[in-house]
Amino acid sequence: MKNVLFYFLLFTAVSCQSQSGSGNNYAVPADFEKGLLAGNVQVLDVRKAAEFKGGHLKNALQADWTNKTEFFERIKYVDKDKPVYIYCLAGGRSTAAAAWMRENGYKQVIELKGGINAWKNAGKPVEGSSNSKQITAEEFAASIPSDKTVLVDFGAEWCPPCVKMEPVLADLKKDASLKFEFIKIDAGIHTGLMKTKNIDAIPVFIVYKNGVETWRKQGIVTLEELKSQLN
Repeated sequence: MKNVLFYFLLFTAVSCQSQSGSGNNYAVPADFEKGLLAGNVQVLDVRKAAEFKGGHLKNALQADWTNKTEFFERIKYVDKDKPVYIYCLAGGRSTAAAAWMRENGYKQVIELKGGINAWKNAGKPVEGSSNSKQITAEEFAASIPSDKTVLVDFGAEWCPPCVKMEPVLADLKKDASLKFEFIKIDAGIHTGLMKTKNIDAIPVFIVYKNGVETWRKQGIVTLEELKSQLN
């Protein structure tokens, strides 16, 4: 398990977003699917078990990259000599896991560019989809008051930059001088809404004023910047 700390830090530093990638280590959904259909490959989902249960690629193995005990126990049963097609939600975790695997003897590791979000957006099939009701674009629009300021947070509890933003959001909510409503959208569940809103990376923060989107930003945002947009 050499360089485990390095790759863990690499993962926590990466936003949960699609990686630009280049060369033969990455594949867009169409090419990723062709590789799977060619056979004699292994499919590895490095998301959490709850995410996996909410929908995964056919024949995928699951090993949570954020749980090092689980990951390193399960990865022992993945053949180093056979191609491994790896993915997560949007590319951050799979990039870190794939880098570690290549460093540790896995001969061919192909990453799904954009993760399962990109896969779904391309209309590709998943198995074991969650029964959680998807928020429609119409329902989302109806949840935005037409006479108030609203901050919408598209994030997930397993996304490191999302977790890092939690104290900032907590401080924001405590500021009595700000008058706004807060809506949190679970990006791991409401993938259809994310597609509708053109979101392929998390976290994303959107401000609505009087029912109209006035600002959005992906990634880490400072408390001061959020305050300036909500005033």
